[in-house]
Amino acid sequence: MPADRPRVLVFDVNETLTDMTALAGRLEHVGLPGHMLSAWFAGVLRDGVALTLAGGHASFAAVAGDGLRALAAGEAGATDPEQAAAHVLAGLPELPLHPDVPGGVRALRASGYRLATLTNGSAGTTRAVLERAGLADCFESHLDVEAPGRWKPAREAYAYALDALDVRAGAALLVSVHPWDIDGAARAGLATAWLRRTARPYPSTAHPADLTATALPDLADRLGAM
Repeated sequence: MPADRPRVLVFDVNETLTDMTALAGRLEHVGLPGHMLSAWFAGVLRDGVALTLAGGHASFAAVAGDGLRALAAGEAGATDPEQAAAHVLAGLPELPLHPDVPGGVRALRASGYRLATLTNGSAGTTRAVLERAGLADCFESHLDVEAPGRWKPAREAYAYALDALDVRAGAALLVSVHPWDIDGAARAGLATAWLRRTARPYPSTAHPADLTATALPDLADRLGAM
């Protein structure tokens, strides 16, 4: 492997590996419109990052639960807010992977890359999802932001991952569907790959990704051509 090629691939989890649209059914089960899913998840990211910027910290589950309780309290006919939050959050460990993930992960692992995950969510939830998919052995570490107490895209979150994996920034590549995550990792010195799962353009205000791929097998091909 050439000296200038990243040796460690660090994957974001929510929406990058997991298909979160499966939670729409759980929203509907507690009396919330399924189309609220994207707004709820965007609100979770907004509030978690806002806490980080303000110098505070709360877990993904705590922030996500607050958002769900607020939605349920404001929606006529919704289940009790506490029950609604518990039901939706219970679906996180059961999320399916995007169809391209199993083959792409195995191809990357077979190519000699070290694989790890870094999420603003829970490392335990990540592990449960990947174990159910039979991919647990492909990853050496599942990391979250509880130890640094700083949500991505804070520099400290990426620095924590680099330290935990014992790799320098220039030898690691972050893979994410989120431009804000790509931007944060790039500013922390990591190489980056944007997984473009939708037709939405990459924002002009964010630091550009080093690679763009439409699926993980595509990323494996592009890395192999480096």
